[in-house]
Amino acid sequence: MYENLANGGIFALIAGMIFVTSIIFIGLYIYMGFAFMAIAKKAKLKSPGLAWIPSVGPLIIAFQTSKMHWWPWLLLVGTLIPVIGFIFSIAFGVFSIIWMWKMFEAIKKPGWWAIFVLIFPVWLALIGVAAWSKE
Repeated sequence: MYENLANGGIFALIAGMIFVTSIIFIGLYIYMGFAFMAIAKKAKLKSPGLAWIPSVGPLIIAFQTSKMHWWPWLLLVGTLIPVIGFIFSIAFGVFSIIWMWKMFEAIKKPGWWAIFVLIFPVWLALIGVAAWSKE
């Protein structure tokens, strides 16, 4: 009898955690979409709506704003290769930070803000400042 009650409680706990996590991810997605769309408009990009593409939208905006070469996108494909995909992931992460650095500089913000991508809450705040500040 108590086994069913315990199983129901564990199920409810897991369902609640999934619900809260989903709400947080949806909120972050909306925030990032609006922020990178505003950055794209500041940088006068032709299609700021690309910011809404899940996972890679902000990177596309950073890439277009930085006006760098396209070939690092091949590293993203390389992440799917077993065994050496980890090395490709690290390389793509480094290029993502470089693109963010150049993006911040393109909209007249300090490029070193891109390093804060490693401290996610600070980076989120800096993205908001970059997107909606008057300068």
